[in-house]
Amino acid sequence: MAVKPEWLRVKAPQWERVGNVKDILRDLSLNTVCEEASCPNIGECFQAGTATFLIMGPACTRACPYCDIDFEKKPKALDPSEPERLAEAVRRLGLNHVVITSVNRDDLPDGGASQFVQCIEQTRTVMPGTTIEVLIPDLCGNWQALAGILSAQPDVLNHNTETVPRLYKRVRPQAQYERSLELLQRARELAPWVYTKSGIMAGLGETDQEVEQVMRDLRSVDCDILTIGQYLQPSNKHLGVQEFVTPERFEQWRLLGESLGFLQVVSSPLTRSSYHAEQVRALMALHPRVKLDGLAAQ
Repeated sequence: MAVKPEWLRVKAPQWERVGNVKDILRDLSLNTVCEEASCPNIGECFQAGTATFLIMGPACTRACPYCDIDFEKKPKALDPSEPERLAEAVRRLGLNHVVITSVNRDDLPDGGASQFVQCIEQTRTVMPGTTIEVLIPDLCGNWQALAGILSAQPDVLNHNTETVPRLYKRVRPQAQYERSLELLQRARELAPWVYTKSGIMAGLGETDQEVEQVMRDLRSVDCDILTIGQYLQPSNKHLGVQEFVTPERFEQWRLLGESLGFLQVVSSPLTRSSYHAEQVRALMALHPRVKLDGLAAQ
């Protein structure tokens, strides 16, 4: 693997705080994407008392060659106690904003949508003031399952496009760029009060023009928030880094995204989907939306 440049170095965390978060997660038998996907920001986030919960895992039914999460064709059955344990972790950590994501569960008829619903509802019961962000898979295009998740009223619905269309066959062989865009579009139509979000990785061989087109495509479906970060190769078995993108280019993409109308663009080498996700609370205060009791007509 190529040597990482200076701008990708992270500060050593205060392990006492990190250990406290890990203790809570172990005590409640919960997984985090921070650990399973080898996120470089784990120290910073755990030190701040935040974590992105990984439900229905830790094994995924897709083997994307960029991702460090384990692959398993037939994962274990869903644990009905998981939503309650997750809500308890949110309470113990005192989170103002929680991100709930999952592995792909293509083995389930609804892609695991019902588990997302239970996690949202349990967290709302235990921590009614906490804002909830869900980072969901594409559900294999099951739009009824998507409607089920939205009916639970998450504050933010995130679904990553991950890369540019040209690279999908190599980077996301079991996904479809158009399907991901359609998911975000349908989420906007079904629940216009929910803030939609997406993210892409840089350094896999994409061009600036392709990154700009993804931005424009996301704005065409009225996506609110965009994250852009540097892809890092988890091991020699994963896709190699084609380029370490400079902080200056990430800043250029941030400015471009804002000019295209995104409410928020987080773009830097260390940015990940959930990095500083709690900042959405300030965005919601600046751009408030009124929730309705049900979904829009389908």
